Amino acid sequence: MRFLCTRPIAACLLALIPGLGSVPVMAAVDGQAFGRYHTAGADAIAYRAMQTAGRRHGELLPLIVFMHGSGQNGHDNESQLQGHANGALELVDAAQADGIPLVFVAPQVDRDYWPPALIAAVVNDVLRRFPVDPRRIVLSGLSDGGTGVWAALKAFPRCFAAGVPMSGMTELAGLASIRDVPQWIFHGAKDNDTDIETGYGGAMLGSRAVVRALRAMGGHPRYTEYADAMHVIWPQAYATDGLLVWILQRRLSHPPCDFSSTRTAE
Repeated sequence: MRFLCTRPIAACLLALIPGLGSVPVMAAVDGQAFGRYHTAGADAIAYRAMQTAGRRHGELLPLIVFMHGSGQNGHDNESQLQGHANGALELVDAAQADGIPLVFVAPQVDRDYWPPALIAAVVNDVLRRFPVDPRRIVLSGLSDGGTGVWAALKAFPRCFAAGVPMSGMTELAGLASIRDVPQWIFHGAKDNDTDIETGYGGAMLGSRAVVRALRAMGGHPRYTEYADAMHVIWPQAYATDGLLVWILQRRLSHPPCDFSSTRTAE
C-alpha cells in the first residue's frame, strides 16, 4: 500500500492509527546502526542487520527476519527500514530498552513476492556472520511481507520457530504442513488493500479466513484483529505488549535445518 504524506513517514504512520499520535515515543534505534550486507551468488539479496547489546556468556541469540511490503521494493538497501521499518523496529527498541540480545535482519526484494529460497539464503548468510541460534529463527512481515512469511513457512515447515504475518494473505494449500508452527497473526478488519477474508479476491485468502482454516485443522494460532483499522496496523501491532516476549520464547523442539542448501532446509 502506498500513501502520500508531507510529514516524516513515522509520523504519517502514527497518524493513520487513532489514538497513537499522542503516545510518548521512547528513543528509537537509528537505521544507521544497521550494517549493510549482501548474500553471495548470482541471486544476491541485500539486507540490513543489527545485533542488540547484552550478550555476555557467548550464548547463541534469537533471530528476527523482517520482510517489508511492496512500498519498500528496490535495490537501495535503505527503503526496508523506512518509517522505523513501518513499525517493526519497535521490537529492536524494546530489546534495547530491556537489555535483550538478539539479531534483527531486514532483507530487501525488488518484486511483489518473497521467494522462500531467498529467505533461506539470507538466513544462511546471517548464520555465518552472527551468533544466531538456528533453533530460534522467527519470521515476520507486513502486507506482501506477511504473505511472504506464510510462503516461507510452507516451503520450509520445520525450519522456523514461529511466524508473525501482518495484513497478509495465503492459499489454503499447504496450510496443513504449518498447522503446528507457532503463529501470531495480525490484521485490520477494515483492510482496504488486502481483504481480511478474501485477500485480493483470488486463490489467496486473508488472515481471518486463514486463522479459521488453521484452527479447523487443529492448529492454535494467536490472532489479533483490529476492528476499526485498515491496512496500516503495523506500528500498533509491533508495539503489542508481550509480542517480543512471545517471539523470544519460540524455539524448535527438533534439530535445526541446514540453510546452506534449500534442499536440505526443506
